[in-house]
Amino acid sequence: LRLFLSNLWRHFVIIIAGSISINPERVDTILEGIVPLMEATSSEEGCIDYVLSADPVEIGKIRIFEKWASEEALAAHGTAPHMGEFQQVLKTVGVIGMSVQRFDNAEESKLF
Repeated sequence: LRLFLSNLWRHFVIIIAGSISINPERVDTILEGIVPLMEATSSEEGCIDYVLSADPVEIGKIRIFEKWASEEALAAHGTAPHMGEFQQVLKTVGVIGMSVQRFDNAEESKLF
């Protein structure tokens, strides 16, 4: 019972992490599409953190980091209009590869 009760106080989240590789000459185009995506997503219910950023070392690689409070929030994000708009941007930047992983029930604890 003690273990069960102690687990109630833990905070579990869903983490999405990965990268999209694009034509290096199209980084400015994707960044223009990322800004409205990040702004809209950050206001979604259940979004704890949402960042897509250009890797400064590997030009043409976009790093992805998302943190969600629930499965429902992540599912709603997937059907949001701004996701469809960003999918259209992806069609214009010469996607070379994509690697995105999902981490379920990630236990969160403060490092600093």
